[in-house]
Amino acid sequence: MPPTPRNATKPTGLDCRLAVLGTDMRLTPHRREVFQVLAESMDHPTAYDVFDRVKDRTPGISLATVYNCLEHLTTHGLIRQVHLERAQSRYCANLHEHIHFHCETCGKVIDAHPAAAFDPTKFWNLPAGTKVTRTDIAIHGNCPNCSK
Repeated sequence: MPPTPRNATKPTGLDCRLAVLGTDMRLTPHRREVFQVLAESMDHPTAYDVFDRVKDRTPGISLATVYNCLEHLTTHGLIRQVHLERAQSRYCANLHEHIHFHCETCGKVIDAHPAAAFDPTKFWNLPAGTKVTRTDIAIHGNCPNCSK
């Protein structure tokens, strides 16, 4: 077995995702940091939230750069943009098929995965021959904490 070079680093989740998706996107340090913030987040942050979290890790980064990184990561399919009515867009690093539950009281956004195999073309009354490429569904209500 050949020796491991000293400067070799373990691939990150982003590196693995890029390999699986087969994208040739150039990874700048800012894009890596923005992705890492999203990968660590469970709350579907807005661009401002991402900026607040990344500026401590990457001093000198601007809000415009964060927006550019988010757009680039979204365009290349590495993250999802989540739209909830007229609110600011939020971002999600979870690429598994899921929908979002939005608590109307506290504003929390929670991933909700299907409980069983789900085929949207059989669940929804779509035109014959439709091929669904992704779903963007949000369910609104109150989370367990706000329902008490």
